[in-house]
Amino acid sequence: MQPQRTMRLRRNRRLDQRTARAFDSRRILHSAGDAILSVDHDTTILLANPAAAHMFNTSLTGMQGSPLARFIVTPGIEARTPLDYFPAGLSRAGRRATDYAVTGIRIDGERFPIESSISSVEHEGRPIYTVILRDVSERQLIQQKLARSHDQLRQLSSALQSIREEERTHIARELHDDLGQLLASLRMDLTLIARVDHLPEVSVRLIGGMETNLLTAIASLRRIATNLRPRALDEGGLYFALQGLRDEFTERHGIACTLLADEAELRLDDAASTVIFRIVQEALTNIARHAGARQVYVNLYRLNGSLLVTIQDDGRGILAQDMDKAESLGLIGMRERVWAMHGEITIAADEPPGTRIDIVLPLSGHAS
Repeated sequence: MQPQRTMRLRRNRRLDQRTARAFDSRRILHSAGDAILSVDHDTTILLANPAAAHMFNTSLTGMQGSPLARFIVTPGIEARTPLDYFPAGLSRAGRRATDYAVTGIRIDGERFPIESSISSVEHEGRPIYTVILRDVSERQLIQQKLARSHDQLRQLSSALQSIREEERTHIARELHDDLGQLLASLRMDLTLIARVDHLPEVSVRLIGGMETNLLTAIASLRRIATNLRPRALDEGGLYFALQGLRDEFTERHGIACTLLADEAELRLDDAASTVIFRIVQEALTNIARHAGARQVYVNLYRLNGSLLVTIQDDGRGILAQDMDKAESLGLIGMRERVWAMHGEITIAADEPPGTRIDIVLPLSGHAS
C-alpha cells in the first residue's frame, strides 16, 4: 500500500511541475514584447500572443486557427509549409539565428515590413514551428531618411567640388594671364635698364637683386597656378598634366616617382580628367607629408570600360584607424571624388611595407 501511495505522490508532483511549466510558458508568451506565433506543418496558426494580435490589429481569437497566409505575404511560390515563407529555412539542428525579411498584412490590408526568425520542435511526431516577428516599419523609415540625407550630402559634396574647381581655374587663369604678364613685363624693363651704359655699381647690384627676386616670384607664381589648375590639363590633356605633376613632385620632395600610363588611354573629357588628376595629386601630397617613402609608382590603364588607377609607395604604411580619422581630409576628399564618379576605391597597407591605393572608375560617357 505504501509503494502505491508513493508512486501516486510522485505522479501528482510531476503533473504539478508540468502544469507550472506550462503556466510559466504561457505567462512568458503573453508578456513577450515580440510577436510570437505557433504554427503547425499545414501553416495553421495554433497559438498567438497579445503582441502578435496588436501587430496585426486583430484579436487572439481572430488569429488562432487562421492560415499563416492571412498575415504573412507568400514569397511568390505555393507555400505548403511555414518554411516556404522564409528563404533559408531551418538549420539541421532545428534552429537558425538568421533573421528573414518578410511582409506582413494587417487586418485592414495594410502591408508592412517584418523581420522574422523561425524554429521548430517535434510534437507527437509532427513539427510545430515557432515564429518570432518584429515590425521594422519605423526602422525602415529611419534608414530611408538616412539614405536620402546621405545622397543629399553626396550631391552637396559633388557640387562644392565643382564650384571649388571652377574657382581654382579662374584664379589660376588670373594669376597666369594678369600677374604673370605683369611680372614678365617688369623683368623686361629691368633688362633694358641694365643695358644702360655707365650705371653706378650700386644700381647694377640692385638691378641684379631685383631680377633674381622677380625670377623667384615668377617661379612661385607658376607653381601656385599649376597647383590650382595645371595648364597642361587644358592644353595637353591628362597624360601631360600627370607628367608635369610627377616631375614637380620629384623635384620638390626628392622622392622618385614612376608614371606608367599610355597617352591614348587617358584621352578623357574635362570632368573625368580633372577628377583623376586631383586624386593622384592628393595621393602624392599625402605620401610626401606622411609616408616617408623613397619610391612611388603611379599606374593607369583601361580595362573593360573602366580606368584602373594604382598608386603604391614603399613608405611606413597606413594604419586602418588612420583612414577613419576626422583629420584625414585628403583621404575623405579622394573617396568623395571617386564615389561622385560611381567608382570604387580601396586604401590599404601593402606588403612589403607601404600603402597601396586601388581605384576603379567607370568611363561610360567620359572617353573622348
